[in-house]
Amino acid sequence: MSVPIFETSTYAFTDPDVIADAMTRPDGEYTYTRYGNPTVRALETAVADLEGGAAALATSSGMGAINAILLGLVQSGDHVIAQRCLYGGSFATLTRLQERFGIEVTFVGGTDADEVRAALRPTSRVLYLETIANPMTQVADLPALAEVARSAGLVIVVDNTFASPVLCRPIEYGADIVIHSTTKYLGGHSDVTGGIAVFADIERYHALWKRFIEFGVTADPFAAWLTIRGLATMALRVRQQSESARFLTSRLIDHPAVSAVYWPGLPDHPSFTLAEQILADGGGVFAFDLAGGREAGRAVVSRLRLARLAASLGGVQTLVLHPASTSHRQLDAAALKEAGIGEGTIRVAVGLEHPADIWSDLSQALV
Repeated sequence: MSVPIFETSTYAFTDPDVIADAMTRPDGEYTYTRYGNPTVRALETAVADLEGGAAALATSSGMGAINAILLGLVQSGDHVIAQRCLYGGSFATLTRLQERFGIEVTFVGGTDADEVRAALRPTSRVLYLETIANPMTQVADLPALAEVARSAGLVIVVDNTFASPVLCRPIEYGADIVIHSTTKYLGGHSDVTGGIAVFADIERYHALWKRFIEFGVTADPFAAWLTIRGLATMALRVRQQSESARFLTSRLIDHPAVSAVYWPGLPDHPSFTLAEQILADGGGVFAFDLAGGREAGRAVVSRLRLARLAASLGGVQTLVLHPASTSHRQLDAAALKEAGIGEGTIRVAVGLEHPADIWSDLSQALV
């Protein structure tokens, strides 16, 4: 009833030809855990199935998956088109690619197909998007942007961490590779760090498998097992967290200390119509702006008692964060403004506490 944990680094053989062959491909015998492991493979197979992909590669972290994919797809002189409002670590990676390897990056809004079309160059290789952007919850127009990118021969990479396969399956809208930080909704218990890349095409999976094992971003078997455990309750958790987010945001929009609320399930959210088309619900993360700016934000998070001031999301406990000074600290003032992140923006990752209890905590902190 439980997937075994194959806590081994290597495997013994009696036939030298078998081990030699196995080390050249991902579908041969298991030889060495950096190349493949039964517990890790069980996770890869499950997530590939959840996303409707052909195969997957699990990694030691979400950033491990992001870096391995980007470094595996582009080289010096290539051009990447990326969504402007991204997770800070992803933004930093793209910036480093420009600075250190001569890979050009153009940032776009994520909703305008003509903007992507105008950004195309002969050297364009990748379109990089987030289904639901971190932290302002903008929804990318996956069908429209993927159509433009595919017509130009780009590889479409989508970070689906905020949505999870419960709310969206980007491959159905044209994505070639889907990335997750499995630390978040897939693991779901704030006790494991991991990542995964799901491939729509088996040939691209085989080609990038070689790069992944060279980069050494392999997932640990025990971490893979913890993530498999989390998959069993993911749908229940994500649906409840979305429902709680709806409850909380509907009350925050009327609070005098709050100047704006960002959650794609709200009718006045800029992505509301698009979210209704490609998301099953609004998700368990929302953001709100405080009229008092950065100092007001510091005061609010200091007064919270049930919700915890902590990085990450997708676990059973409600977590709050001040993005400008933490998850998006890599962005300067201009980049923060372009991404729509304010000095007083607070991100809330809803947990599984009773929504009335979460609201009671938020409301007492917002006095």
